[in-house]
Amino acid sequence: MALTGDIRVSFEFFPPKTEAMEATLADTIEKLAPLNADFVSVTYGAGGSTREPTRRTLAHVQKQGGMDAAAHITCVGSTCEETDAVVREFTAMGIRRFVALRGDPQTGMGTRYVPHPGGYENAAHLVAGLKAFGDLDISVAAYPEKHPESPDFATDIDMLKRKVDNGASRAITQFFFDNDTYERYVERARKAGIYVPIVPGILPIHNFRAVSNFAGKCRTHIPAWLAERFDGLENDPKTHALIASAIAAEQVLDLVDRGVRDFHFYTMNRPDLVFAVCRLIGIREETVDAAA
Repeated sequence: MALTGDIRVSFEFFPPKTEAMEATLADTIEKLAPLNADFVSVTYGAGGSTREPTRRTLAHVQKQGGMDAAAHITCVGSTCEETDAVVREFTAMGIRRFVALRGDPQTGMGTRYVPHPGGYENAAHLVAGLKAFGDLDISVAAYPEKHPESPDFATDIDMLKRKVDNGASRAITQFFFDNDTYERYVERARKAGIYVPIVPGILPIHNFRAVSNFAGKCRTHIPAWLAERFDGLENDPKTHALIASAIAAEQVLDLVDRGVRDFHFYTMNRPDLVFAVCRLIGIREETVDAAA
């Protein structure tokens, strides 16, 4: 485990679509592997759209990086039998960790979700299906600012509780930039009887405009102070990167002061900022003793 004191980190990758992206991913794995993450998760497209690239990426993480891989699995656009077939394929590779997600509607984020005929109805149902495969480690999603489709926090927390009651080991949050928001969410969850770890999802900001646009779609609040720090840096990537790594490190260290010890980084398959943040919070690469 990657420990600084008792801080643990995990990383998220996505399967590449082109040869150039394959090379970028290889560089990302090579740079982050020495940090010895607790695990590395690999995303999965709705309806199995990235099934083969996800499988290759999982194998790459296991072989090149020597890291414990977690496969994302979604139930959008698939029957239970089709989803189960993917789980069997991944477990045959030695995958024992999964990130169970409903997935965005195939008609696009923000549109109405309709369960696939004969498919898992939602993430809670999917977790129950995964548990039927044995002793798997299952992570699920949590939303500090509630899921965009949830009418209120009570409904949102109830869904999280159903996922945990069905066997989830931990929850990993959507990215956020206000630590008070995360802390209030954890308090709501604990009051509802949810006691699994709720791991903060940290997104170092590689491109402020792109992150702002995505945040708007998933209704993640961008504080005014955050926007001000990136103001005028559109054509200054070096300063942008310095500011981004400092902000992410500040966020993590503040959460450490609040008692948080586990962090999940959304890498966007770009290692530099995540590597810098890990260095800033005190995590160092593991080295092999030549005399060993």
